[in-house]
Amino acid sequence: MPSDSDSNIAAADALTLLLHNQHALAAAIEEVTKWLSKNGGVTVAENAAVAMETLDKNAKAITDAIIRLRCS
Repeated sequence: MPSDSDSNIAAADALTLLLHNQHALAAAIEEVTKWLSKNGGVTVAENAAVAMETLDKNAKAITDAIIRLRCS
């Protein structure tokens, strides 16, 4: 059976990958938001901006969890 340390490392590694995905999605949404703003989709762009705020907030929580796992 893996130790708690091994489990924490595996969980932190998985969360790190999810965080990288989160950053990639945020970057993609930001590009789409810019395009929408320039091409008349202001309401949709505003909704996309709200989605990016959620990604940013959740990225902070994921980062905090990674740090806790790696430090335990």
